[in-house]
Amino acid sequence: MTITVVDAGKRKISRAADVQAPAAELFEIVADPRRHPELDGSGTVINTVSGPERLAQGERFSVNMKQYGLPYRITSHVTEFDEGHVVEWQHPAGHRWRWEFVPQPGGTTLVTETFDYSGINAMQAKALDLFGQTRKNVAGIEATLRQLQQRYDGGVPPAQP
Repeated sequence: MTITVVDAGKRKISRAADVQAPAAELFEIVADPRRHPELDGSGTVINTVSGPERLAQGERFSVNMKQYGLPYRITSHVTEFDEGHVVEWQHPAGHRWRWEFVPQPGGTTLVTETFDYSGINAMQAKALDLFGQTRKNVAGIEATLRQLQQRYDGGVPPAQP
């Protein structure tokens, strides 16, 4: 299972992996905020507490999270939504999480997850680096993509929650 480093630009952490599942099926997991805990390899997403059943451009959703042993709630809004291909949302602090799905020959999908902190000010970006958050995000993205690969290894998708 290979995870590829993607050069998405300055202050963007991006990784890609080929997953043995159709793009539409993978997209549906990300488009439903209640299913985000299924994706999370970082261990920070606990539960979605409010929002639409399916995301769309401009929608807001709130998620219960936990970091450093402290629970908190975050509300993000969808900044880009291209049916079947892209879902991106922005955190209140200004950074964005982006998912891209590109169908590949043989029914697999190239899945790319990006943490984009290019839109925050230099001091905020430096703080993310100093506190190790960017390293944690690299590890979380890679763990998330590995989980997706393992989940669909052998072409047998798991039961829906």
